[in-house]
Amino acid sequence: MSAASLSVRDLSWGPGRGTTLLHPTSFDVAPGKVLAVVGANGAGKSTLLRLLYRFLKPTSGKILIGGDDLWRLDARAAARRIAAVLQEQPTDFALTVREIVALGRTPHRSGFATGSRRDREIIDHAITELGLFEFASRDFGTLSGGERQRVMVARALAQEPEVLILDEPTNHLDIRHQLEVLHLVRTLGHTIITSLHDLNFAARYADKILMLSHGQPLAFGTPDEVLSEALIARAFNVGTKIQTLNPGGQSHFSFHL
Repeated sequence: MSAASLSVRDLSWGPGRGTTLLHPTSFDVAPGKVLAVVGANGAGKSTLLRLLYRFLKPTSGKILIGGDDLWRLDARAAARRIAAVLQEQPTDFALTVREIVALGRTPHRSGFATGSRRDREIIDHAITELGLFEFASRDFGTLSGGERQRVMVARALAQEPEVLILDEPTNHLDIRHQLEVLHLVRTLGHTIITSLHDLNFAARYADKILMLSHGQPLAFGTPDEVLSEALIARAFNVGTKIQTLNPGGQSHFSFHL
C-alpha cells in the first residue's frame, strides 16, 4: 500500500459540558513524511491521535486521507487506510508473534474467510521487515518490551495502511530500543504521525513538528522552525539551551527551570 497525504482541517474535540481538550487544529503531512506531535503532559497530543485513528469523533473539523474524509468511510475501509500502535501493549496475549501480526489482515477479510496466500506473504514480509523471524513462533508474553513494540508495529504494517499513527512509541523502552524503534519509523516509507516526549528525537527523526500547548496548536513547521528556545519555553515552561553539534549541524536541547 502506498503512503497517502494527511490533511487536518480545524479539528477539535471535547467531552461536552463546554469543555474543549483540543481546539481547532490544522496541518498537512505529505505522503511518506514523518510528523512528530510534541507538548507537555495535558497538551492534547493523545487526544489528537485518538481523533486521527477514529477512537474519538471530532467535535468539529475534518481528517482527509488522500483527499477522502475519514469519517465518510465505513469502519472496515478506514482500518484499511489508517493503523495505530498505542503506548501500552498487553503482555498476556495467549498468541504467538505470527498470530498477532496476522490480526492486521482482519480489515481485508470478509466474514469468516481464512487467510489467503497473499495474506501469508504480507504477514511474512511484515515479520521479516521488523526483524522478528526468529520470534515468529514465540508467545507474545515472553518477549521484551522492545520486541513487543516491534510486533505491534508489524501488526500495523500487515494492515497495509496509508497512514500509521504511533502514540509515544519509545515509552518504557531503554535507550537502545528507543533508537531501534525510531530508526525503523524513519525508514518505513509510510506517512507517520507520532507523539514524542523527547525533543532531541523529534528534531532528529521528524520532517515536520506540531507543537501543542493546553490543547492549542502553538506552532507547525520544520524542526528548525518549531524547536526554538522561545517556543519550547512557552510549551513546556522551562528554560532551554540549544547547542549545534558538529559535524552535521545537529541541534541538541538541554533544559533548566
